[in-house]
Formats: sequence, C-alpha cells, structure tokens
Amino acid sequence: MKMDASAFLEVSHLNKQVPSGDSQITILKDVNLTIKNSETVAILGASGSGKTTLLTLLAGLDLPTQGDIYFQQHHLNALDEEQRALIRGASVGFIFQSFHLLPTLTALENVMLPLEIQYVSYERCKKEATEWLHRVGLSDRLNHYPSKLSGGEQQRVAIARAFINNPKIVFADEMTGNLDTHTGHLISDILFSLNTLQATTLVLVTHDETLASRCQRRLLLNEGVLQPC
Repeated sequence: MKMDASAFLEVSHLNKQVPSGDSQITILKDVNLTIKNSETVAILGASGSGKTTLLTLLAGLDLPTQGDIYFQQHHLNALDEEQRALIRGASVGFIFQSFHLLPTLTALENVMLPLEIQYVSYERCKKEATEWLHRVGLSDRLNHYPSKLSGGEQQRVAIARAFINNPKIVFADEMTGNLDTHTGHLISDILFSLNTLQATTLVLVTHDETLASRCQRRLLLNEGVLQPC
C-alpha cells in the first residue's frame, strides 16, 4: 500500500489479534480509515469494543497483526520502536482518562516534560509550560502537585502537556470519563478551543455522544469493525 498524498493518517486492512491460551482473540477486523490534516474525528463504541487498541495502533504505540498504518507519509509498520518514538515526540500529543500525570512533579514540571525530552533548554521549557498553563486557566496552580489538584484541574494540566510541543495530532482516550458532567463540558470546551487555535488534527475515542457530536466526523467501532455512524 502507498499512502494517499492528501491524507494525514491512513490505515488499510488493519487487524489486531492477541493470544489467549491456545487460541487468538480478534480485537480489530479489517479496519480502513483515512484522516485528513486538521480533521476532528470521534470513534465511538462500547467498553471492550477495541477503541483504545485502535488508538494505540494509530499512535504507533503498538503494531498490527496485519495491515498498514501510514502517518505523515511514514509507514509505521516498517519502523522500529525508537523511530516511532521520535515521531511521537515531535508530532503527537496524548490525553488520557486517568490523566497520567507524574505524582512527584508539579503541574509546571509535568507540562515541561515533552519539551525536556526533546532537549529544549530549561528556560524555554519553563516559559512555554507557564504560558500553556495560563491558557488552560491554571496560572495559580503552577507549583501544585497532582494530589492537590481536582480531577478537572489535572485534566487541564494534561491538555497543556499534550499541546506544548505543537503536535500535528492529538489522541484523546475517554478524556472526560473520570469527570462529572459539568467539568467534562468545561474540559471539552478547552480542548476544542485549543484544537481550533492550533489547527491540530484530533482523534478521540469516547462513549459520550455529546462529546463526539463536536467532531467533524463520527465513527462507530462495534466488535472490532469500524463503520460510519
């Protein structure tokens, strides 16, 4: 397969199986997907439908059993983990349901991390992290540790961390799943505002129809099969 030159991310005949005893469990079945630059896409599905597995494959965190994944003209299947990690570090932001903040680091230090691992100077890391925390409304929480932040505040830190390296694409996995409805709406507003400002491609997996309706395109993953909805 050769990637469509107009596509940002393209998947062809993707299958994922995992061993279970003497047999194999099929999680994804012949998934085909093309995502354009700056497009927002929601992948809906019940728990256990394979949404998170698909997201990890699209981000190059895992490899498929069969099929091809092209990310910005890079054939992810042909790259080793180190090469895929370099692409993720330069081009990808992540937002998770459980926030994934490091508990021993302050909000500021957590947001600085993506730039620090790219060997950006400490002064620039601190300046940009401070600016991003200001954008998500946490200027007064810079030196707070995650344990001292509410769930909504932790997710705002996670959003700032996802955007600090100016990613080409952000992957969000059930980002409002641990939040109450009101806080979830506020977090969604922040995400889509920043996404529009940065013209970032956004792929989110969710079971929340309201959140999914804010995306340009909605897809349903049902028993490993991806289809429009």
